[in-house]
Amino acid sequence: MTAIEIEYCVPCGLLDRAIATQTRLLDEFGQKLDSVSLVPSHGGVFIVTVDGETIWDKSVHGAEMDMNLIVNAIDDRISVDA
Repeated sequence: MTAIEIEYCVPCGLLDRAIATQTRLLDEFGQKLDSVSLVPSHGGVFIVTVDGETIWDKSVHGAEMDMNLIVNAIDDRISVDA
């Protein structure tokens, strides 16, 4: 199964974005996931990792999050593991 972590900057106010991402992933993949964890951080970070592999990093991909890219990357990972 698959574990997802969403690391987000608390002082930047990214909690709402992290919760929205978590909700979307749980809606999309449900019981195919072991967990979708929120990890409070600082320094402007917003990073989504799947089983330790970074699939979205705000510092690399920019401030506008591409939820389709994230969903597709997770879907590819789940399909390979199945």
